[in-house]
Amino acid sequence: MQQPDPRAFALITWLAEHGLSSRDRETFLEAFCLEMVKAGLPLMRMHLAQRAFHPQFGGIGFSWTRETGISQEHYEHTEVPRDIWLQSPLFHLLALDLDEFRSDLNLQDRERFPMLQDLSERGATDYFALGLRFTQVEGPMDPHHPSEGVLISWTADSPGGFSDEELSLLRTVSNHMGLALKSMSNQQMARDLLQVYLGRDAGRRVLSGEIQRGSSDKINAVICLFDLKGFTSLAEQMPGPEVIDMLNDYFGIAVGVIQSHGGNILKFMGDGMLTMFNLGTLQADAKAALDAASELRLKMRVRNQERQDAGLPAPDFTLSLHAGDILYGNIGSANRLDFTVIGPTVNQTSRISGLHHSVGQSVILSEDVQRAGLKAGHDLVSLGRYMLRSVPEPIELFTIYEPAERPG
Repeated sequence: MQQPDPRAFALITWLAEHGLSSRDRETFLEAFCLEMVKAGLPLMRMHLAQRAFHPQFGGIGFSWTRETGISQEHYEHTEVPRDIWLQSPLFHLLALDLDEFRSDLNLQDRERFPMLQDLSERGATDYFALGLRFTQVEGPMDPHHPSEGVLISWTADSPGGFSDEELSLLRTVSNHMGLALKSMSNQQMARDLLQVYLGRDAGRRVLSGEIQRGSSDKINAVICLFDLKGFTSLAEQMPGPEVIDMLNDYFGIAVGVIQSHGGNILKFMGDGMLTMFNLGTLQADAKAALDAASELRLKMRVRNQERQDAGLPAPDFTLSLHAGDILYGNIGSANRLDFTVIGPTVNQTSRISGLHHSVGQSVILSEDVQRAGLKAGHDLVSLGRYMLRSVPEPIELFTIYEPAERPG
């Protein structure tokens, strides 16, 4: 009868202790691989692949070697799987719904799986892979849409490869490692999804426990309202998928610019977007908002020209900026909440956005933003004083001056 490997208890204890306290999978995996080497395993390489719940990429991979340490790679969503994936032992494991796959890197396996040829040339002698499912699913595994879990491969470079005792140890520690990774993955999945659907700041606040209905902070910030002009009439003339593509195209530009200047995306509203700049001082908020508005105007012009050249609709946009006190927090019912902003400043921003046609400018800002942004380095031009509904006194509106382009 095979005796249990005395190293198993120490490694499992390490996994339990560090799995409870670790949040960073990369650091955790690198430290564990070093523990495995210290325990005497002939570990040359470890690779772990895991599904990711993220709109930009479908999976994440971590690779560790004794020479280079740990690295990670994100795998983007693709319509057609990459050849490097289809020709890998891990895809083979999924496609045949195997629990394990092992190779002594013989010629047949090296010809079948090019990565094993690469490992062999680097001195590897044994390759052992296994899959861990985090959820049980009925029916056979779909290798192109695997269930939640991890795929792990261990590579040895000692003469003869892994012993039977070491293989048993790898199976044992992999199961315990999977538990730790499942916990960390759930945390990362929550962070990713909350950030994607609520925004960076709101997602962080909700995850930290700000989930009580009515809980809110009073903050001083710049509110920004983005809209596409003429969207309704365009949407009535275009097929639905083309409308979605157009929205994603323009939102992609606007979100990228606003976030690059520290802004937070609060919500999408049809063809519009509500955002906020809250960087610590109203002066910093105004500068960031004005910088974003100036850059966005340039990028939208370039993109519209590209769309026109391609024969695609190219609507203009409007951007309204206002500053003041807002309430930022949870609003809604007991079982359906929205983390958003409310208050007179938000309402007035919406009313300012209704004046774009009257003033003939795509970017307009209130006198509050103009005062806070006096040292922001932008040439701000008055558009006159206007009355806003429910505001007793007229307010002065401004735009960012843009010199007329000289003919080439």
